[in-house]
Amino acid sequence: MYAIIETGGKQYRVVSGQTMAVEKLESEGEVVFDKVLAVGGDGNMVTGNPYVEKASVTAEVISAGKTGKVLVFKQKQRKGHRKLRGHRQPYTEVRIKEIKIGG
Repeated sequence: MYAIIETGGKQYRVVSGQTMAVEKLESEGEVVFDKVLAVGGDGNMVTGNPYVEKASVTAEVISAGKTGKVLVFKQKQRKGHRKLRGHRQPYTEVRIKEIKIGG
């Protein structure tokens, strides 16, 4: 069974037992994602409008951190103007425990 969830402005396809990195979450321990867009598996599919009623995905927080540095370099031609900036996006690593639908 799989589910499509929305968190941090992005959509993820998840299955039970999967480990993944999502946008930074402020909670520790256990997280419940209630914005479930679709649930499928075993030949049937339930889609929401926009979310599936009474469906949720439970996950446990493993760790939090930052991704590798992304360098942003800007230069204006023939002006002697150069700018270098770096950015590291924070993330939270979670493990999907279970997918519930309808109850």
